[in-house]
Amino acid sequence: MKFNRRASANWKGNGMEGKGTVTTQSTVLNNTQYSFKSRFEEGVGTNPEELVAAAHCSCYAMKLSFLLADAGFVPDDLQVEAKVTFEDGAITESHLDLKAKVPGISDEAFQKIAAEAKETCPISKSIKAAISLSAALV
Repeated sequence: MKFNRRASANWKGNGMEGKGTVTTQSTVLNNTQYSFKSRFEEGVGTNPEELVAAAHCSCYAMKLSFLLADAGFVPDDLQVEAKVTFEDGAITESHLDLKAKVPGISDEAFQKIAAEAKETCPISKSIKAAISLSAALV
C-alpha cells in the first residue's frame, strides 16, 4: 500500500521575529501558528518538535496495537507520551513512555512486543535520533 499525506507551512519575516502557520491535509491543523517563541520559549502555537513528538507517540501506539492483536491480545488502553529532545540544531532523542492495560498478557511478552513496536513503527524508522522506551503494564 502506498499513499501520500500533505502539510504546508507559510513563514513571514526573520527567524526571531517572524511568524508562520502550518496546515495539514486533514485540516486538523488549519493555519495553526508557530514562531520562535512557540519553538524555543513558551509562546502560543505549535512547533516542529512538538509535531514530531505527536507523530511519534501516535504512530507507536497504533503499531503496538497491531502487534498486540497479531499476538492475540486486545489492549484496553495504551497511553503513550513522547518527549523529543532538541539540541544543537537537531532532534537528538525521542523517549516514549508507555502505560498500558492489556488483559491476559505476561510482562515478558508485553516488553518484547513493546520493544518491537519501538523499532518498527514508521516514525521510529524515519528519525535519526536515539529512541528510548519505558513500558509498564498498569
